[in-house]
Amino acid sequence: MAGSSHIFQAPKGTRDFDPPNMALRLHLEKAWRDASIRHGFEQIDGPTFEHLDLYTVKSGEGIVSELFSFKREGGDTDYALRPEFTPTLARMAASKGRSLSLPTRWFAMPDLFRAERPQRGRLREHRQWNVDLLGAPGPDADAEVIAVALTALRTLGLSQSDIRVRISHRGAAAGLLSACGVSDDSMADAFSLVDRREKIPADQFAEQAAAIGLDEAGVRRLDDIASSRIAATNAPGTIAEQHGLPSETVADLEALARELEKRGLLEFCDWDLGIVRGLAYYTGTVWEIHDAAGDFRAIAGGGRYDELVQLFGGPAIPACGFGMGDVVLGLVLQERGLLGDQLSDLLPRPDVFLVSSGTDDAEEHLVPLATSLRELGMHVRHTWKSTRNVGKQLKEASSNRSRFAVILGEELANNTVVAKNLDAGTQVDVELGDLPIWLQRQLAESEAAELQ
Repeated sequence: MAGSSHIFQAPKGTRDFDPPNMALRLHLEKAWRDASIRHGFEQIDGPTFEHLDLYTVKSGEGIVSELFSFKREGGDTDYALRPEFTPTLARMAASKGRSLSLPTRWFAMPDLFRAERPQRGRLREHRQWNVDLLGAPGPDADAEVIAVALTALRTLGLSQSDIRVRISHRGAAAGLLSACGVSDDSMADAFSLVDRREKIPADQFAEQAAAIGLDEAGVRRLDDIASSRIAATNAPGTIAEQHGLPSETVADLEALARELEKRGLLEFCDWDLGIVRGLAYYTGTVWEIHDAAGDFRAIAGGGRYDELVQLFGGPAIPACGFGMGDVVLGLVLQERGLLGDQLSDLLPRPDVFLVSSGTDDAEEHLVPLATSLRELGMHVRHTWKSTRNVGKQLKEASSNRSRFAVILGEELANNTVVAKNLDAGTQVDVELGDLPIWLQRQLAESEAAELQ
């Protein structure tokens, strides 16, 4: 049977993960998981697809066009690939009812899917980190989930000069939009529009703003409000006085500022009334993390959603959390030069590369030695090429960024091998029987030096 001449491509808006790109993904996931665990969160997951009405119950039928939805052949139930994880989280919490131990601290790293036109920083499939704290109503919970996000980003090398946490409040946003002329019936549409304000052309924004009750003066005022960004080291009342925010909103933001200050994070943050978060389930404080230069979409977004679990049939449980996607974060890290000279630098480094000179003695020792070192927990490689040229094998060891090379050569006649430290460029003769302990000691010293 003749082979097909057609070259198949990955579906548009998806990605293949070759070893370097998979190394980047694992690099991000390690930072996410480590930050979650350090803050006392436990990992969960749910199904890749859910009943379609899990998403329409809160967002309406209009969301269906944004989802990959399907119906099982012969069945009468509609399903959808999950576009976000928070509804799954709320469903899981609701299903436990009052048996859910509070406060609950969960995190997840799901694959998510959206049937949208792919854009820079937004694909049809991506991986996302979700962190949720259920059962804690105070600003300490909001500050805690912000702290988890910043722990991961700082671990990845980002500083306050690279990223900003832009904080707002849904109550403030609703009051400001109402003052601009938006009716209560149009408020959800207004939130969605303001959330997309920086992503659509000005004329398109003005046209859609007019449709929800904002006249030209209202759009100008909204622009003024959305650009009123100040460092959070200033009291929130500073920005509140400009726009007449409700006292309860100011109190919430002031309490959050105190909690962020306790954690040493206030200098990462700005008050920004242009942040509203378009999803309807947010109820109080909302925030996004952006690159400081404003060159990319939001790195993360979250806030408080105190009524979501109840919406899905569970008890009234205060909740807050965030989501952080891998696409924009990877772009930011690459732009900041925080991923090395190339992605392959993120691949795990072999501890030992065994070099065979090709003699019968060397070939006889190669596989048993590799096996015994692997059983001790070492990352061991050797060439799978036909060559037994020592120079070429050492070059392969260097290209794989191996820490040590062990040459099985004529020295085996004296039960000895040559061990080369490829980082330091030094070499010594080591008794074959002493090699495992020698390598363990050298690797431990190398690891300790890297941590300093």
